[in-house]
Amino acid sequence: MKASFSNMFRGLIPICRKEALHIVRDRGTLFFALLIPMLQLFLFGFAIDTNIRQIATVILDESQTQESRQLIQRFAASDVFAIKGSVASKDALYETIRGGRARVGVRIPYDYARQLQNGGTASVLVLVDGSDSTLAAQAVSTSTGVAMEQSLARVLPTGALPIEVRPSVLYNPATRSANFFVPGLIGILLQVMTILLIALSLVRERERGTLEQLTMTPVAPLGLMVGKMIPYGVMAFGELCAILIVMRIIFLVPINGNVLTLLILSLPFLLTVLGLGLVISTKARTQAEAFQLAMGTILPSVFLSGYIFLIENMPPFFRAISAIIPTTYYIRILRGIILRGAGIGDLWRDGAVLTLMGCAAILIAARQFVRHNQG
Repeated sequence: MKASFSNMFRGLIPICRKEALHIVRDRGTLFFALLIPMLQLFLFGFAIDTNIRQIATVILDESQTQESRQLIQRFAASDVFAIKGSVASKDALYETIRGGRARVGVRIPYDYARQLQNGGTASVLVLVDGSDSTLAAQAVSTSTGVAMEQSLARVLPTGALPIEVRPSVLYNPATRSANFFVPGLIGILLQVMTILLIALSLVRERERGTLEQLTMTPVAPLGLMVGKMIPYGVMAFGELCAILIVMRIIFLVPINGNVLTLLILSLPFLLTVLGLGLVISTKARTQAEAFQLAMGTILPSVFLSGYIFLIENMPPFFRAISAIIPTTYYIRILRGIILRGAGIGDLWRDGAVLTLMGCAAILIAARQFVRHNQG
Protein backbone atom coordinates (compact mmCIF):
# COMPACT_ATOMS: atom_id res chain seq x y z
CA MET A 1 0.00 0.00 0.00
CA LYS A 2 2.79 2.35 0.96
CA ALA A 3 4.75 1.50 -2.19
CA SER A 4 1.65 2.05 -4.33
CA PHE A 5 1.08 5.48 -2.79
CA SER A 6 4.70 6.49 -3.33
CA ASN A 7 4.53 5.34 -6.97
CA MET A 8 1.56 7.66 -7.55
CA PHE A 9 3.76 10.66 -6.68
CA ARG A 10 7.02 9.30 -8.10
CA GLY A 11 9.35 12.08 -9.21
CA LEU A 12 7.57 14.79 -7.22
CA ILE A 13 10.67 16.13 -5.42
CA PRO A 14 12.93 16.39 -8.51
CA ILE A 15 10.17 18.10 -10.49
CA CYS A 16 9.52 20.47 -7.61
CA ARG A 17 13.23 21.33 -7.33
CA LYS A 18 13.54 21.81 -11.09
CA GLU A 19 10.53 24.15 -11.24
CA ALA A 20 11.72 26.18 -8.26
CA LEU A 21 15.11 26.74 -9.91
CA HIS A 22 13.38 27.78 -13.12
CA ILE A 23 11.27 30.36 -11.28
CA VAL A 24 14.27 31.81 -9.45
CA ARG A 25 16.30 32.13 -12.65
CA ASP A 26 13.45 33.56 -14.74
CA ARG A 27 13.30 37.26 -13.89
CA GLY A 28 10.28 37.80 -16.12
CA THR A 29 8.30 35.24 -14.18
CA LEU A 30 9.30 36.79 -10.86
CA PHE A 31 8.36 40.25 -12.11
CA PHE A 32 4.95 39.09 -13.30
CA ALA A 33 4.29 37.07 -10.15
CA LEU A 34 5.32 39.66 -7.57
CA LEU A 35 5.04 43.16 -9.02
CA ILE A 36 2.16 43.02 -11.52
CA PRO A 37 -0.49 41.86 -8.98
CA MET A 38 0.71 44.52 -6.54
CA LEU A 39 0.45 47.18 -9.26
CA GLN A 40 -3.07 46.01 -10.10
CA LEU A 41 -3.99 46.13 -6.42
CA PHE A 42 -2.96 49.78 -6.22
CA LEU A 43 -4.71 50.72 -9.47
CA PHE A 44 -8.02 49.02 -8.73
CA GLY A 45 -7.93 49.67 -5.00
CA PHE A 46 -7.63 53.42 -5.44
CA ALA A 47 -9.72 53.69 -8.62
CA ILE A 48 -12.82 51.77 -7.50
CA ASP A 49 -15.01 53.88 -5.24
CA THR A 50 -18.77 53.37 -5.06
CA ASN A 51 -19.27 56.27 -2.66
CA ILE A 52 -20.66 58.98 -4.92
CA ARG A 53 -19.42 62.40 -3.84
CA GLN A 54 -19.06 65.91 -5.25
CA ILE A 55 -21.36 65.57 -8.27
CA ALA A 56 -20.97 68.63 -10.50
CA THR A 57 -24.19 70.64 -10.10
CA VAL A 58 -25.50 73.85 -11.64
CA ILE A 59 -28.34 76.00 -10.33
CA LEU A 60 -31.09 77.92 -12.11
CA ASP A 61 -32.54 80.15 -9.39
CA GLU A 62 -35.54 81.94 -10.88
CA SER A 63 -36.78 82.94 -7.41
CA GLN A 64 -33.74 84.86 -6.17
CA THR A 65 -35.09 84.98 -2.63
CA GLN A 66 -33.82 84.13 0.83
CA GLU A 67 -35.80 80.88 0.78
CA SER A 68 -34.23 79.77 -2.51
CA ARG A 69 -30.74 80.62 -1.25
CA GLN A 70 -31.37 78.51 1.86
CA LEU A 71 -32.29 75.57 -0.34
CA ILE A 72 -29.14 76.03 -2.41
CA GLN A 73 -27.10 76.06 0.79
CA ARG A 74 -28.71 72.77 1.77
CA PHE A 75 -27.57 71.23 -1.52
CA ALA A 76 -24.07 72.66 -1.12
CA ALA A 77 -23.82 71.43 2.49
CA SER A 78 -24.23 67.82 1.40
CA ASP A 79 -21.09 66.00 0.35
CA VAL A 80 -22.88 64.64 -2.70
CA PHE A 81 -23.45 67.87 -4.65
CA ALA A 82 -20.71 70.27 -5.69
CA ILE A 83 -22.20 73.58 -6.88
CA LYS A 84 -20.18 74.57 -9.95
CA GLY A 85 -22.13 77.69 -10.83
CA SER A 86 -25.45 79.03 -12.01
CA VAL A 87 -27.17 79.50 -15.34
CA ALA A 88 -29.62 82.12 -16.51
CA SER A 89 -32.16 80.09 -18.49
CA LYS A 90 -33.82 76.72 -18.79
CA ASP A 91 -32.13 76.07 -22.14
CA ALA A 92 -28.72 76.80 -20.63
CA LEU A 93 -29.49 74.36 -17.81
CA TYR A 94 -30.22 71.53 -20.24
CA GLU A 95 -27.27 72.46 -22.44
CA THR A 96 -24.86 72.33 -19.49
CA ILE A 97 -25.94 68.79 -18.61
CA ARG A 98 -26.03 67.70 -22.25
CA GLY A 99 -22.49 68.96 -22.77
CA GLY A 100 -21.21 67.04 -19.76
CA ARG A 101 -20.13 70.14 -17.82
CA ALA A 102 -22.52 69.18 -15.01
CA ARG A 103 -24.26 65.97 -14.00
CA VAL A 104 -27.11 67.56 -12.02
CA GLY A 105 -29.18 70.68 -12.60
CA VAL A 106 -31.49 72.27 -10.00
CA ARG A 107 -34.23 74.64 -11.20
CA ILE A 108 -35.97 76.69 -8.50
CA PRO A 109 -39.17 78.28 -9.90
CA TYR A 110 -39.93 82.00 -9.65
CA ASP A 111 -42.87 81.40 -7.28
CA TYR A 112 -40.89 79.17 -4.89
CA ALA A 113 -40.90 81.62 -1.95
CA ARG A 114 -44.52 82.66 -2.45
CA GLN A 115 -45.74 79.08 -2.44
CA LEU A 116 -43.91 78.42 0.82
CA GLN A 117 -45.23 81.58 2.45
CA ASN A 118 -48.80 80.74 1.41
CA GLY A 119 -48.53 77.22 2.86
CA GLY A 120 -48.59 75.58 -0.55
CA THR A 121 -46.23 73.10 -2.16
CA ALA A 122 -43.24 74.49 -4.02
CA SER A 123 -41.92 72.21 -6.76
CA VAL A 124 -38.20 72.16 -7.44
CA LEU A 125 -36.99 70.47 -10.63
CA VAL A 126 -33.84 68.36 -10.27
CA LEU A 127 -32.40 67.20 -13.59
CA VAL A 128 -30.04 64.22 -13.29
CA ASP A 129 -27.75 62.78 -15.94
CA GLY A 130 -28.90 59.16 -16.16
CA SER A 131 -25.96 57.90 -18.25
CA ASP A 132 -24.47 56.62 -14.97
CA SER A 133 -27.17 54.73 -13.10
CA THR A 134 -25.28 54.63 -9.79
CA LEU A 135 -24.66 58.36 -9.84
CA ALA A 136 -28.26 59.05 -10.86
CA ALA A 137 -29.67 56.94 -8.03
CA GLN A 138 -27.45 58.69 -5.48
CA ALA A 139 -28.35 62.14 -6.80
CA VAL A 140 -32.10 61.42 -6.75
CA SER A 141 -31.94 59.95 -3.25
CA THR A 142 -29.90 62.82 -1.82
CA SER A 143 -31.97 65.54 -3.49
CA THR A 144 -35.11 63.98 -2.04
CA GLY A 145 -33.46 63.95 1.37
CA VAL A 146 -32.47 67.61 1.06
CA ALA A 147 -36.07 68.56 0.20
CA MET A 148 -37.38 66.55 3.16
CA GLU A 149 -34.93 68.20 5.55
CA GLN A 150 -35.92 71.64 4.33
CA SER A 151 -39.61 70.77 4.63
CA LEU A 152 -39.22 69.45 8.16
CA ALA A 153 -37.27 72.53 9.15
CA ARG A 154 -40.26 74.67 8.16
CA VAL A 155 -42.94 72.40 9.61
CA LEU A 156 -41.09 71.57 12.83
CA PRO A 157 -38.92 74.56 13.71
CA THR A 158 -37.73 72.89 16.91
CA GLY A 159 -36.28 70.01 14.92
CA ALA A 160 -37.99 67.44 17.18
CA LEU A 161 -39.37 64.51 15.17
CA PRO A 162 -42.10 62.20 16.50
CA ILE A 163 -40.24 59.14 15.14
CA GLU A 164 -36.48 58.83 15.02
CA VAL A 165 -34.57 56.12 13.19
CA ARG A 166 -30.98 55.50 14.22
CA PRO A 167 -29.37 53.22 11.63
CA SER A 168 -26.18 51.40 12.56
CA VAL A 169 -24.00 49.88 9.85
CA LEU A 170 -22.08 46.84 11.08
CA TYR A 171 -18.55 45.82 10.01
CA ASN A 172 -18.06 48.78 7.65
CA PRO A 173 -19.64 51.75 9.45
CA ALA A 174 -17.98 54.34 7.21
CA THR A 175 -19.21 52.39 4.12
CA ARG A 176 -15.72 52.67 2.61
CA SER A 177 -15.47 51.17 -0.86
CA ALA A 178 -11.94 49.93 -0.15
CA ASN A 179 -13.22 47.78 2.72
CA PHE A 180 -15.64 46.07 0.32
CA PHE A 181 -13.64 45.84 -2.91
CA VAL A 182 -10.05 45.23 -1.80
CA PRO A 183 -10.70 41.90 0.04
CA GLY A 184 -12.53 40.55 -3.01
CA LEU A 185 -9.81 41.91 -5.28
CA ILE A 186 -7.29 39.68 -3.49
CA GLY A 187 -9.05 36.58 -4.80
CA ILE A 188 -9.19 37.91 -8.37
CA LEU A 189 -5.50 38.86 -8.42
CA LEU A 190 -4.34 35.55 -6.94
CA GLN A 191 -6.42 33.63 -9.44
CA VAL A 192 -5.12 35.52 -12.47
CA MET A 193 -1.47 35.32 -11.42
CA THR A 194 -1.50 31.67 -10.34
CA ILE A 195 -3.46 30.23 -13.27
CA LEU A 196 -1.41 32.12 -15.83
CA LEU A 197 1.96 31.20 -14.39
CA ILE A 198 1.39 27.49 -14.00
CA ALA A 199 -0.55 27.15 -17.28
CA LEU A 200 2.19 28.83 -19.27
CA SER A 201 4.87 26.78 -17.50
CA LEU A 202 3.71 23.38 -18.76
CA VAL A 203 2.90 24.66 -22.26
CA ARG A 204 6.33 26.33 -22.46
CA GLU A 205 7.99 23.00 -21.75
CA ARG A 206 5.86 21.32 -24.41
CA GLU A 207 6.90 23.93 -26.99
CA ARG A 208 10.58 23.54 -26.08
CA GLY A 209 10.41 19.74 -26.20
CA THR A 210 11.49 19.26 -22.59
CA LEU A 211 8.09 17.84 -21.63
CA GLU A 212 8.68 14.82 -23.85
CA GLN A 213 11.97 14.26 -22.05
CA LEU A 214 10.11 14.25 -18.72
CA THR A 215 7.69 11.61 -19.97
CA MET A 216 10.66 9.34 -20.74
CA THR A 217 11.79 9.51 -17.09
CA PRO A 218 10.13 7.45 -14.29
CA VAL A 219 7.89 10.33 -13.21
CA ALA A 220 4.27 9.56 -12.31
CA PRO A 221 1.62 11.97 -13.70
CA LEU A 222 0.53 13.01 -10.20
CA GLY A 223 4.15 13.50 -9.22
CA LEU A 224 4.65 15.77 -12.21
CA MET A 225 1.46 17.75 -11.55
CA VAL A 226 2.01 18.23 -7.82
CA GLY A 227 5.73 18.84 -8.28
CA LYS A 228 4.98 21.72 -10.62
CA MET A 229 2.27 23.08 -8.33
CA ILE A 230 4.30 23.40 -5.14
CA PRO A 231 6.76 26.17 -6.20
CA TYR A 232 3.98 28.28 -7.70
CA GLY A 233 1.83 27.63 -4.65
CA VAL A 234 4.62 28.88 -2.38
CA MET A 235 5.02 31.96 -4.56
CA ALA A 236 1.27 32.65 -4.54
CA PHE A 237 1.13 32.23 -0.76
CA GLY A 238 3.96 34.74 -0.35
CA GLU A 239 2.14 37.14 -2.66
CA LEU A 240 -1.00 36.75 -0.55
CA CYS A 241 0.91 37.71 2.60
CA ALA A 242 2.37 40.78 0.86
CA ILE A 243 -1.05 41.85 -0.43
CA LEU A 244 -2.57 41.52 3.04
CA ILE A 245 0.17 43.77 4.45
CA VAL A 246 -0.44 46.38 1.73
CA MET A 247 -4.20 46.17 2.28
CA ARG A 248 -3.77 46.83 5.98
CA ILE A 249 -1.12 49.57 5.80
CA ILE A 250 -1.91 51.40 2.55
CA PHE A 251 -5.67 50.93 2.21
CA LEU A 252 -6.31 50.90 5.98
CA VAL A 253 -8.66 47.91 5.74
CA PRO A 254 -8.87 46.30 9.20
CA ILE A 255 -8.65 42.53 9.54
CA ASN A 256 -11.32 41.79 12.13
CA GLY A 257 -10.81 38.03 12.16
CA ASN A 258 -7.90 35.70 12.76
CA VAL A 259 -5.11 36.07 10.19
CA LEU A 260 -3.97 32.47 10.68
CA THR A 261 -7.49 31.24 9.89
CA LEU A 262 -7.45 33.35 6.73
CA LEU A 263 -4.12 31.89 5.62
CA ILE A 264 -5.25 28.32 6.34
CA LEU A 265 -8.50 28.74 4.39
CA SER A 266 -6.55 30.33 1.54
CA LEU A 267 -4.68 27.07 0.91
CA PRO A 268 -7.72 25.25 -0.61
CA PHE A 269 -8.27 28.19 -2.98
CA LEU A 270 -4.64 28.17 -4.09
CA LEU A 271 -4.91 24.40 -4.56
CA THR A 272 -7.95 24.89 -6.78
CA VAL A 273 -6.56 27.65 -9.00
CA LEU A 274 -3.30 25.74 -9.38
CA GLY A 275 -5.31 22.70 -10.45
CA LEU A 276 -7.27 24.81 -12.95
CA GLY A 277 -4.01 26.13 -14.34
CA LEU A 278 -2.81 22.57 -14.85
CA VAL A 279 -6.06 21.61 -16.59
CA ILE A 280 -5.65 24.57 -18.96
CA SER A 281 -2.01 23.64 -19.60
CA THR A 282 -2.97 20.09 -20.59
CA LYS A 283 -5.60 21.43 -22.99
CA ALA A 284 -3.56 24.20 -24.64
CA ARG A 285 -0.98 23.51 -27.33
CA THR A 286 0.66 26.93 -27.44
CA GLN A 287 1.38 29.68 -24.92
CA ALA A 288 -1.01 32.00 -26.74
CA GLU A 289 -3.81 29.45 -26.40
CA ALA A 290 -2.99 28.93 -22.73
CA PHE A 291 -3.04 32.69 -22.16
CA GLN A 292 -6.46 33.02 -23.82
CA LEU A 293 -7.94 30.14 -21.82
CA ALA A 294 -6.53 31.54 -18.58
CA MET A 295 -7.86 35.02 -19.26
CA GLY A 296 -11.25 33.49 -20.09
CA THR A 297 -11.66 32.58 -16.43
CA ILE A 298 -11.45 36.21 -15.31
CA LEU A 299 -14.80 37.62 -16.47
CA PRO A 300 -16.95 34.91 -14.81
CA SER A 301 -14.93 35.33 -11.62
CA VAL A 302 -15.42 39.10 -11.60
CA PHE A 303 -19.10 39.27 -12.52
CA LEU A 304 -20.57 36.00 -11.20
CA SER A 305 -18.65 35.43 -7.97
CA GLY A 306 -20.34 38.10 -5.87
CA TYR A 307 -17.31 40.39 -6.14
CA ILE A 308 -19.37 43.22 -7.66
CA PHE A 309 -22.96 42.00 -7.99
CA LEU A 310 -25.05 40.17 -5.41
CA ILE A 311 -25.46 36.49 -6.27
CA GLU A 312 -28.93 36.53 -4.66
CA ASN A 313 -30.12 39.00 -7.32
CA MET A 314 -28.97 36.85 -10.25
CA PRO A 315 -31.28 34.60 -12.29
CA PRO A 316 -31.19 30.91 -11.28
CA PHE A 317 -29.03 29.95 -14.28
CA PHE A 318 -26.25 32.37 -13.33
CA ARG A 319 -26.53 31.46 -9.66
CA ALA A 320 -25.84 27.88 -10.70
CA ILE A 321 -22.75 29.03 -12.62
CA SER A 322 -21.51 31.01 -9.62
CA ALA A 323 -21.68 27.81 -7.54
CA ILE A 324 -18.93 26.21 -9.66
CA ILE A 325 -16.63 29.26 -9.64
CA PRO A 326 -13.89 28.90 -6.98
CA THR A 327 -13.64 32.65 -6.43
CA THR A 328 -17.23 32.66 -5.16
CA TYR A 329 -16.23 30.67 -2.10
CA TYR A 330 -12.92 32.41 -1.55
CA ILE A 331 -14.49 35.88 -1.61
CA ARG A 332 -16.90 34.67 1.09
CA ILE A 333 -13.90 33.57 3.13
CA LEU A 334 -12.02 36.83 2.59
CA ARG A 335 -14.92 39.13 3.42
CA GLY A 336 -16.10 36.90 6.24
CA ILE A 337 -12.77 36.96 8.06
CA ILE A 338 -11.51 40.42 7.11
CA LEU A 339 -14.74 42.39 7.46
CA ARG A 340 -17.01 40.41 9.79
CA GLY A 341 -14.46 38.59 11.92
CA ALA A 342 -15.95 35.18 11.09
CA GLY A 343 -14.19 32.04 12.27
CA ILE A 344 -13.42 28.68 10.75
CA GLY A 345 -16.68 27.32 12.17
CA ASP A 346 -18.58 29.75 9.94
CA LEU A 347 -16.53 29.20 6.78
CA TRP A 348 -15.38 25.57 6.85
CA ARG A 349 -17.96 24.58 4.22
CA ASP A 350 -16.46 27.04 1.71
CA GLY A 351 -13.01 25.62 2.46
CA ALA A 352 -14.27 22.06 2.03
CA VAL A 353 -15.84 22.85 -1.36
CA LEU A 354 -12.60 24.46 -2.55
CA THR A 355 -10.60 21.45 -1.38
CA LEU A 356 -12.83 19.08 -3.36
CA MET A 357 -12.58 21.35 -6.41
CA GLY A 358 -8.80 21.45 -6.15
CA CYS A 359 -8.40 17.68 -5.81
CA ALA A 360 -10.76 17.11 -8.74
CA ALA A 361 -8.87 19.61 -10.91
CA ILE A 362 -5.51 17.93 -10.17
CA LEU A 363 -6.87 14.46 -10.97
CA ILE A 364 -8.43 15.72 -14.21
CA ALA A 365 -5.15 17.40 -15.20
CA ALA A 366 -3.17 14.20 -14.50
CA ARG A 367 -5.62 12.11 -16.50
CA GLN A 368 -5.57 14.49 -19.46
CA PHE A 369 -1.77 14.56 -19.36
CA VAL A 370 -1.61 10.77 -19.55
CA ARG A 371 -4.19 10.66 -22.36
CA HIS A 372 -2.34 13.33 -24.33
CA ASN A 373 1.00 11.51 -24.10
CA GLN A 374 -0.54 8.15 -24.92
CA GLY A 375 -2.23 9.72 -27.93
